[in-house]
Amino acid sequence: MAANVFQFRDARAAPDPVLEAGPVAYGPLPVPLVLDNGSFQVRAGWACPGQDPGPEPRLQFRAVCARGRGGARGGAGPQVGNALGSLEPLRWMLRSPFDRNVPVNLELQELLLDYSFQHLGVSSQGCVDHPIVLTEAVCNPLYSRQMMSELLFECYRIPKVAYGIDSLFSFYHNKPRNSMCSGLIISSGYQCTHILPILEGRLDAKNCKRINLGGSQTAGYLQRLLQLKYPGHLAAITLSRMEEILHEHSYIAEDYVEELHKWRCPDYYENNVHKMQLPFSNKLLGSTLTSEEKQERRQQQLRRLQELNARRREEKLQLDQERLDRLLYVQELLEDGQMDQFHKALIELNMDSPEELQSYIQKLSATVEQAKQKILQAEVNLEVDVVDSKPETPDLEQLEPSLEDVESMNDFDPLFSEETPGVEKPVTTVQPVFNLAAYHQLFVGTERIRAPEIIFQPSLIGEEQAGIAETLQYILDRYTKDIQEMLVQNVFLTGGNTMYPGMKARMEKELLEMRPFQSSFQVQLASNPVLDAWYGARDWALDHLDDNEVWITRKEYEEKGGEYLKEHCASNIYVPIRLPKQASRSSDAQASSKGSAAGGGGAGEQA
Repeated sequence: MAANVFQFRDARAAPDPVLEAGPVAYGPLPVPLVLDNGSFQVRAGWACPGQDPGPEPRLQFRAVCARGRGGARGGAGPQVGNALGSLEPLRWMLRSPFDRNVPVNLELQELLLDYSFQHLGVSSQGCVDHPIVLTEAVCNPLYSRQMMSELLFECYRIPKVAYGIDSLFSFYHNKPRNSMCSGLIISSGYQCTHILPILEGRLDAKNCKRINLGGSQTAGYLQRLLQLKYPGHLAAITLSRMEEILHEHSYIAEDYVEELHKWRCPDYYENNVHKMQLPFSNKLLGSTLTSEEKQERRQQQLRRLQELNARRREEKLQLDQERLDRLLYVQELLEDGQMDQFHKALIELNMDSPEELQSYIQKLSATVEQAKQKILQAEVNLEVDVVDSKPETPDLEQLEPSLEDVESMNDFDPLFSEETPGVEKPVTTVQPVFNLAAYHQLFVGTERIRAPEIIFQPSLIGEEQAGIAETLQYILDRYTKDIQEMLVQNVFLTGGNTMYPGMKARMEKELLEMRPFQSSFQVQLASNPVLDAWYGARDWALDHLDDNEVWITRKEYEEKGGEYLKEHCASNIYVPIRLPKQASRSSDAQASSKGSAAGGGGAGEQA
């Protein structure tokens, strides 16, 4: 393979096997199920107690569903996650329960949970006898949590559930155990980017900020850039391929403007451009054919044309024969003296006299006879052509006479060249004027840094939002200098959209510019930005397995409602719903009762 030329993998997701829960999931205490419910991917697995709780989640699949595919194939129900295989043919059918990063569609969320339980070997018929640890978005709306609790307790009848923020689980998985540390979490996922300040181990929800940009918008921007650059390959520039380029070929520039100046140098461009090879076919008609192959192809085309004309003659002969039989039947009516039926038949045939009928019969009989002779002659010519055609004969000088019996040749001129085959050009000169492989290459140059740059400069795609650096500065300005100094000592990067090479260096540069001279700060990247949220949720579940202060039981759900939340080190802040309307109704009732009493007294005095 040439330098800097990369093939698209176009990986297809393999259907997930239905695993067995195993004896470890049914110990003396029910083993918790850990679900990292992300807008890009769902990760599910067991929080098994013991020295080795397991290397990674046992199930990972895209959080999308496609309705109707199963029914079209004769299967039952919609397809979910990895069962879809390649997403591109079904892109228009895909549905997600998420609006940005918040699940809002209860029916689709139930499909994802069914898929998770089924492939983990958990029977969801009747009830799921396992505690659930579920991730949710920062400052999750009460409606979303109410919907999720209702689904888990009413549909699956789970014993208890605990909610936590995915980026906080990742944060606590990477920090020392039992340490109450402060810091700033920058979590950039598929739909959104969040910046979360942590003070003494607890989330400061009032100062959390969200940027509505993530991996989804980055892939869409890269797709638009390349489609404008290569309008001839619109259909081949798919979102799945753009995600592959982002994951494997893009990086964050430490200084964006300076990096663009580097790309203006031809040598730098040639050494750093990545040429993505689109699939194509090497077969060009007429480009590599020898004279014998071209001769054989002409003979095949000639045979096909003769067969086609023969079929047309037979069909026309059959129609003419049927019409002739009809006319002869009418003539027999005249000869038999059945005048009434004869005149009716003439009217149906749109004829005026027996002489006109006789003239039509003669013409049609001659036409039928000529057609029969042509069919016989064409069959003889076809047999002779098949017998006489030999692969050894290089010249087709007698090709012109053999075409005399072929009708409608003017309709098939493109199939035959007017040049005589004997004066064909050498094969070496019939070569493509360009490299076909190079034509199907995408030169990904500055696009490698332009697409991921939008989380720092949303204005690149026309978004009126602040980037990460501006939002970070805005949050720090809301604290005193001492708290600012404490927060910047632990800037933590997590989420799949922070895995670009150069992300940590870029954040250090941005902090260096915004912090006072000679001040210190520390930037840390999660050990596994994609899976650390699930690892942290698993570790938290094992640490708090017997702590009833952090789990929401079914009884508490029935008493306090679906939006109820028990706070812990990785959870949102619980803000209960206040219902001032009930108080106003009671006060209105008291006022009305007082008014009625006063009205009654007035009436008595008048009486």
